[in-house]
Amino acid sequence: MSRTPSTDANPWSRLRSQMPVARRLAYFDHAAVAPLSGPALAVIEDWATDAAENGDLNWLRWNQQAQNARRLGAQLIGALEDEVALVHNTTEGIGLVAEGFPWRAGDNVVTLADEFPSNLFPWMNLARRGVEARLVPTDDGRVDLDRLRQACDARTRIVAVSWVGFASGWRNDVAALVELAHHNGSLFFLDAIQGLGVFPLDVRQTPVDFLAADGHKWLLGPEGAGLFYLRREHLDRLAPLGVGWNSVVSAGDYGRTEFQLKPTAARYEGGSPNMGGNLALAASLELLLSHGTEQIAERVIAVTDALCAALVQIGATIHSDRSDARRSGIVAFSVPEVPPQVVRQRGLAAGVVLSVRNGRLRASPHAYVDESDLDRLVEVVESARHES
Repeated sequence: MSRTPSTDANPWSRLRSQMPVARRLAYFDHAAVAPLSGPALAVIEDWATDAAENGDLNWLRWNQQAQNARRLGAQLIGALEDEVALVHNTTEGIGLVAEGFPWRAGDNVVTLADEFPSNLFPWMNLARRGVEARLVPTDDGRVDLDRLRQACDARTRIVAVSWVGFASGWRNDVAALVELAHHNGSLFFLDAIQGLGVFPLDVRQTPVDFLAADGHKWLLGPEGAGLFYLRREHLDRLAPLGVGWNSVVSAGDYGRTEFQLKPTAARYEGGSPNMGGNLALAASLELLLSHGTEQIAERVIAVTDALCAALVQIGATIHSDRSDARRSGIVAFSVPEVPPQVVRQRGLAAGVVLSVRNGRLRASPHAYVDESDLDRLVEVVESARHES
């Protein structure tokens, strides 16, 4: 889902003007930790000043404003507000499913062998409950649906796969994964952290069962504030975990002890919220939605296509699949005869920020990255080659 996009002649210049990082750095590391947007920075500063000067006098107002993160997160994926919980990170969302699901000994969960650890360890940890984690190999990040399908059987309760591979940049067809799981009688969990904020998703049209994503990557929010979605019909399927004062209908009325859980995903928000984080996440969600998700996707693909073309021209090797259906905001590449850490360190010295993952350089630009940033990255790579 997306809001009506901006009608500015150059909306990406406007977005860039709201990213303070662009004043100094060519930032190609959104798949790791994104810089805060200007609106997120402003709201954190306002909240922190108020909290320092007034304590909790304005807590109710800030909490009401922070709830916009739930509303905007639901809007982003086409969900109902009561299907979204505000969590601290992707791992917490995965854990709500992994630990809350009604497993029976002999069940299994199917995932990929090269998933990010947060989408592996919670499932592997279920061995103590007699649940097998089946790890399906990929071909250097490329996912074969037939291999996934063959790993499923009548005891597969959940298929858990990332939208975009964190190291390879391979973008999965979420609808195809949902169909695969549901055809087998299983539920589908989407680790959305490397896709949400770039690519559109409507959970009414593509009925994922569970989804989690931290806000500190493509959503341009801070660490410690994220989104968890579960389809309303699954609310009572998961055990209530992390239950506290904020899990019940009478939250805030501390003299009442009736244990009546909230009839929404908010029941998983057991204690005090990450107020500053949720406020900032809401501000960045508002910013992204104002540009339209489909438009952001087109822009990110255009930027990464231009990046790949420029890198190939100077002799770099692109390892990510850049076919129409698979390309994403992540580009894995290498520079012949130059160690990736050498390129990364040279980039940092020049104000160009990259990552190294699985022995390769990883560039992950957002929609505000422009031609001047690409030129700076290319210059770093060229200088590293010439001096190697």
